[in-house]
Amino acid sequence: MQRRRALAFFLAVPIAAAAGTAVWVTDSSSSDGSPGTDPGAAPGSGGPDPGAAEPGGAEAGEPPPGPLAADARGLVPIPIEALGAQGAGWTLSRDTRVRAASEAARAVAEVVAAELRTATGLPLPVVVDARARAGTDLSLVPDPPGTTPADRPAGDEAYALTVTARGATIRASAPAGLYRGAQTLRQLVPARAPFELRPAVVRDAPRYPYRGIMIDLARHFYPPAEMRRLIDHIAAYKFNHLHLHLTDDQGWRIAIEGRPRLTGIGASTQVGGGPGGFWTAADYQGVIGYAAERFITVVPEIDMPGHTNAAIVAYPELACDGRKYAPYTGTQVGFSALCVDGEATYTFLDEVLGRLAELTPGPYLHIGGDETHTLKPAQYRAFMARAQPIVARHGKQLIAWHQLAAGDPVPGAIIEYWGASKQDAAAVAAAARAGHKVVMAPADHAYLDMKYAGGERLGVTWAGTVDVRTSYDWEPSTHLPGLPADAVLGVEGALWGETIKSVADAEYLLFPRLAAVAEAAWSRPERRDWADFRTRIGTHEARWQARGINYARKLS
Repeated sequence: MQRRRALAFFLAVPIAAAAGTAVWVTDSSSSDGSPGTDPGAAPGSGGPDPGAAEPGGAEAGEPPPGPLAADARGLVPIPIEALGAQGAGWTLSRDTRVRAASEAARAVAEVVAAELRTATGLPLPVVVDARARAGTDLSLVPDPPGTTPADRPAGDEAYALTVTARGATIRASAPAGLYRGAQTLRQLVPARAPFELRPAVVRDAPRYPYRGIMIDLARHFYPPAEMRRLIDHIAAYKFNHLHLHLTDDQGWRIAIEGRPRLTGIGASTQVGGGPGGFWTAADYQGVIGYAAERFITVVPEIDMPGHTNAAIVAYPELACDGRKYAPYTGTQVGFSALCVDGEATYTFLDEVLGRLAELTPGPYLHIGGDETHTLKPAQYRAFMARAQPIVARHGKQLIAWHQLAAGDPVPGAIIEYWGASKQDAAAVAAAARAGHKVVMAPADHAYLDMKYAGGERLGVTWAGTVDVRTSYDWEPSTHLPGLPADAVLGVEGALWGETIKSVADAEYLLFPRLAAVAEAAWSRPERRDWADFRTRIGTHEARWQARGINYARKLS
């Protein structure tokens, strides 16, 4: 078999389906007698890559043929295609360098090296070097500008990863792809020394462009250091959006210039009567920067017109329903609302959303819009008719919970579906058919604050219990009747804070369900299988233990 045919064979055999039988089949020439394409050569180039090594370097040579290595089967989310092989592997050691093949890869290399240092304790210096050093280098190689690689799908997050005895190489057309490929490589690194990686080739790209996790800071406040820890968790499973629920009845968590009482009064509480807290503008931008280094876009949410008790306590003129508002530490919903007819409301929203837009480099502002039980439908629509243009005026694209689907969403508004038992499906499907994209976050699958089972301290049950299999076994494109598959922008898991008292509590609710949602968001439906996922994610427990993650033992 000629090498051209062999390469096509290697690309067609997936890791899970191969299960101990896949082999690399290679030969020394192509069908026309010319030298064959080497797996380490620049994808789609037909010739040498300026960033590739001389013969014998980490990017040269071929993996040895043989069956799939067992430790290459634990990848989550499951990639489009992956192979392992028998033969000599490659070991991360004190001599290993993290090599950026060009300046374009330096920033990614620094982040990846820091992550691997934490996991291994190795020095892992970062170098910018066009040529690899045989046997020692983890190489991050951007594609030459304007090229279209033939060995993987297109897209900024697509990548190809090769591990041989001579080293490891990640190739991508953009820095985000290099980083996503590095997360796959991290899963091939054993949790404890020796850090030997078996030969492997992985080609991958995400299914959906929006893959998010929502963290509720309003009910339970997370200092920036704790949020960075949570960002590390979601980055490891290739999420690319962090939705921050910054305001609710129980607390206001972001400082807004010119509105000091929002944090002076509104931030002083949380569920259960804790001290609350808030982020300064510098804190917020620091979190954004940390997330951006991991190619995660922050999506801030200011909930409105309901879930506004903390804002109204700080500025009573925002309400006109005759109720006396006081700081709230409970968990009931739907009792608060901004004054729909008051000009003070829209002045406030313009100031708050304008300042948040200035602080947020990402394209989105989320305005909530759910559970407005004290407003009539006509009042809700009137409010949204005033509030939605404010977002556009400040240069952002609007996202709202799915109640906006029946509230006259403006063109371009994104609907986030959070219902259980397919409630409100008709309205959401109608909005999608009218051109609105939908982020799927169904509570009975993707709400990670639901209890795993009855009788547990952590979690709630209003949408039922959500065990790991339930969080895995659903299909975003067909979940809602009548929803066009191409309307689904992506998937989001949500972690509300009603029962959380610490970051350890948050981790218990997140893990292992975080990985289940990640696979729904990233992987092709034909690649997903519960029994296979259960086996693969089980291999991650040792890694979670090594990182001190308080995960739930819920896989058996």
